[in-house]
Amino acid sequence: MTKCKVTVMFFVIFASVFAFGKEKMQGNMKVHVFRLVQGDDVRLKLEEFVKSKKIKSAVVISAVGSLTKASLRLANQEKSKVLTGHFEIVSLSGTLSSTGGSHLHMSVSDEEGKTTGGHLTEGSIVYTTLEVAIGEISDVEFTRETDPVTTYKELKVIPVK
Repeated sequence: MTKCKVTVMFFVIFASVFAFGKEKMQGNMKVHVFRLVQGDDVRLKLEEFVKSKKIKSAVVISAVGSLTKASLRLANQEKSKVLTGHFEIVSLSGTLSSTGGSHLHMSVSDEEGKTTGGHLTEGSIVYTTLEVAIGEISDVEFTRETDPVTTYKELKVIPVK
C-alpha cells in the first residue's frame, strides 16, 4: 500500500470517528477518583459510592490494584467462581447507576500471568489497594429493562433535561 493510500485511509477513519463522536456527544463528564483499601469488597464499594453521590449514570474509566479474592461469574454460568490467592486487576469496566443497577466486568491475572475474566460479583476483596476513576455522565440516566430477546435486564439510557 502506498503512503498516499495509507494517509487517505487514516483521514477517512479519523473523520468518521470524529463525526460519529460529535453526533453522539452529550453533556459533560465529571470524573471521580478514589481509592479502595485492603479488605474492601470491590463491587459493594463501587455501588456504595454511586449511591452516596446519587450518581444516575457512570462508567468505569480506570481501575488499578490487587485482590486476594476474585469473585467472577464466567460466561454462560449461573454461579460465580471464587479465585483465592494474589491477583492483579488487569481490566475493570462497566456501567454504574444509583437507580438503575450496575453491569461490571473484571479480568485478573495471577502470579503466573494466567488471566481470568467475567462479571464482577460480590466477594472480590482488595489486597493492597485499588485506585479507581469513575466518569459521571450528567445528562443521561441509566436504567434497566427486561429485554424480550435476551430475557435479561438490559441497559436503557434516558436523556435528562
